Amino acid sequence: MSADRAALQRALDRGEHEGGSVEFKERLTREIHLAEGRMESLAAQLRHRVLSGDGEATYVVGVTDDGGLAGISPDVFSETMDVLSLLAEEAGAHIEDVQTWGIDDKNTHTRATTRDESGGLVGVATVREGAVLDTDSEHIVVGTAGHVDHGKSTLIGSLVTGQSDDGEGGTRGYLDVQPHEIQRGLSADLSYAVYGFDDDGSVHMDNPHRKSDRARVVEESDRLVSFVDTVGHEPWLRTTIRGLVGQKLDYGLLTVAADDGPTKTTREHLGILLATELPTIVAITKTDIVDDDRAKEVEREVERLLREVGKTPLRVERHGVDTAIEEVSEDVVPVLMTSAVTMDGLDSLDAMFEQLPKTTADSGEFRMYIDRTYSVTGVGAVASGTINSGLVEAGDELLLGPMPDGGFRRVEVRSIEMHYHRVDEAKAGRIVGIALKGVREADIERGMVLLPADADPTPVREFEAEVMVLNHPTRIGIGYEPVVHLETISETAVFEPEGGHLLPGDKGTTMARFKFRPYLVEEGQRFVFREGQSKGVGTVTDVTPVE
Repeated sequence: MSADRAALQRALDRGEHEGGSVEFKERLTREIHLAEGRMESLAAQLRHRVLSGDGEATYVVGVTDDGGLAGISPDVFSETMDVLSLLAEEAGAHIEDVQTWGIDDKNTHTRATTRDESGGLVGVATVREGAVLDTDSEHIVVGTAGHVDHGKSTLIGSLVTGQSDDGEGGTRGYLDVQPHEIQRGLSADLSYAVYGFDDDGSVHMDNPHRKSDRARVVEESDRLVSFVDTVGHEPWLRTTIRGLVGQKLDYGLLTVAADDGPTKTTREHLGILLATELPTIVAITKTDIVDDDRAKEVEREVERLLREVGKTPLRVERHGVDTAIEEVSEDVVPVLMTSAVTMDGLDSLDAMFEQLPKTTADSGEFRMYIDRTYSVTGVGAVASGTINSGLVEAGDELLLGPMPDGGFRRVEVRSIEMHYHRVDEAKAGRIVGIALKGVREADIERGMVLLPADADPTPVREFEAEVMVLNHPTRIGIGYEPVVHLETISETAVFEPEGGHLLPGDKGTTMARFKFRPYLVEEGQRFVFREGQSKGVGTVTDVTPVE
């Protein structure tokens, strides 16, 4: 993170006046500060600082003992944070937040920056009493879909905050979106949200714009519901497919606006959800702006649409929440009326999300396909995604790849965050950011995978698949080049159908070869392919190792 000079000055002033809970350090090193005897002494000092600050201490690093700005290199800052994290763990505490500033060579000015080129870094770490969060709570992941302006993000914003919308889509701003998306009122990339449940009911976000508020929800909840909110605008269909195929989802939530009804985009999004065999719920939104007759008409349109694709609609209003929870599946789709303005129907969604069972398995070796990458000053490269299987812990050694040449690189897990809350470990189904040591952020790409260090992965350039053509203007022949969406992979592949061609509605076998580089692909994985208006689904049946 970065902040302004005033915030840094407040931390320095606090150290001068509240010395009991504030510690100044120029740097911490493994060799010196984790040595036998020294580590115990420093952990006891940290514990004293935390107790002096009523459960919270502040460590200002990159400064001299009297608070003068010294500045340390990003590598030294990173090691300092590693050592401080181990000291905090020893003292029964954890690092909750880190802010960094770049300073100039004269050590007289600061500037908000993410990469400093001259005088180094100064950082302020907030250390809080209590161990890092244990993530044994139940956790389901829901992928949302629906036409643009059908109230998808607004509905999720009201669910996670428990607040009614203002009728202008105000609660959609509570999702993890970019400023330009908020300004335009349109999502252009995947966004994320979370809320939870404890013994007393829903655990909502009070101020979703604060990262610490998301962390509080994760910390307090016995059961978590994470939303991967996709894009409703047709030009970003590729991003929508990425969100529905590339995340380890338990359920789909499709929104249909009561004033507009099902659209072409609604049909496409429903097709993707059902093609991936994802149990799905349909929420008819904006019922507050139409009369009952119109709402019932749209409900009947949705039911007809579901029956056309071989699914059985189940009216939640008629059959009840318990029946919907029991019956929802690949074949049965609950349908309910909602309004983010009046909050009608949201109690039913709450009840469903509180009780719906997790559908994805947690077993197997650790695996995570990477969806996003970014760099954090003082921490380094971070790979973000949904854990496909297994368990990962801070300090684990992993393999990252395949690289463009088919090789894998050994990396170390520096730290793990889940919805801005630092955790010691994370299991399958968790949406996490994993800070990696031993690689630059520029070398990590979407579609790469993280695996245990003792794995023996075989990168794939070519694979065989059973495919079904859902839509195509003519026929698919040898040399057809769609984009294949498999896990978080989005790559052009060249098809060679058995028999020379496939027609719309056909099922058949094809060889597919990634055009530019290899990926980790295995038998049984499902994928979606698209090119222009043509779309289809497939399952990998055989793989050919990269030459």
